[in-house]
Amino acid sequence: MHVLVVGMVALAVFGTALRGFVVGSAELSTAATVFSGIFVQAIPFLALGIVISGLVAAFVTPERLTRWLPRRPAAAILAAGVGGAALPGCECGSVPVARRLFGDGAVGAAALTFMLAAPAINPVVLVATAVAFPGQPQMVAARCIASLVTALIMGAVWARFGRTEWITRRLPQPRDGEGSRWTVFTEAARHDFLQAASYLVIGAAAAAALRVVVPPWMYEKLAGQIVLGILTMALLAVVLSLCSEADAFVAASLTMLPLLPRLVFLVVGPAVDLKLFAMQAGMFGRAFALRFAPTTFVVATLVASGVGLLLVGTQ
Repeated sequence: MHVLVVGMVALAVFGTALRGFVVGSAELSTAATVFSGIFVQAIPFLALGIVISGLVAAFVTPERLTRWLPRRPAAAILAAGVGGAALPGCECGSVPVARRLFGDGAVGAAALTFMLAAPAINPVVLVATAVAFPGQPQMVAARCIASLVTALIMGAVWARFGRTEWITRRLPQPRDGEGSRWTVFTEAARHDFLQAASYLVIGAAAAAALRVVVPPWMYEKLAGQIVLGILTMALLAVVLSLCSEADAFVAASLTMLPLLPRLVFLVVGPAVDLKLFAMQAGMFGRAFALRFAPTTFVVATLVASGVGLLLVGTQ
């Protein structure tokens, strides 16, 4: 009890001092405002996506998805890409589902197409993008089209050049009757929340730091050299590893950059980043991840740049 009281008093004292320090610094005040704005705006969409992801995990089995896929590879790739829009969830959940589809005999190319499409073109992500970029519907359309095209291209590339021997990790078989649907729902929602919320905090903090630490002339340099801006934002998407349900608010906060580099950020992030590479290596094997991730990065960057030039321009 005494420890609790001492802890509360210490928190109050240091909290007041920290608040005074932040308020007394214009840069820290700006960073705190940016961080709070991103986090508050993103939380409702993050929560909605987590609830839907948990429901999908509880009620939509991989076996059922496998039966729904067409037999022909081309049709299966297209169906998996478009069908990804109906299954909201972050990319953390799409990797295990894709691995189950791959292991259960579904067309491998369709499983990988679904893995890339689902976290990028589902309704939660698109609505969040619309809210983050008010009055700019071209950003929503460009993100949806570029992400879908990226997924379809990667599915076609796997169908043509992929090798099953690159899949070196075996999927453990679940035991019958293991957990109720409520247990599956709560565990999936808890996992997605901890994963997504942690990366949202990191992303919001990074965006706030970029706003106040990076000097204005660097943003002017990136804005003036569109290729450099595209490459920088593509690499930033890989490093930050944001959740697809919250990355639009981080991108929207970088108002000093043109729309095109920010679009590339939104397309590359859900397709390939550090956490996805680690998950793919763990679920599929290192040989797969070392080939699939770099190829996806190149395809996503090029497709997003091409679609962006057509729909949003360079301004």
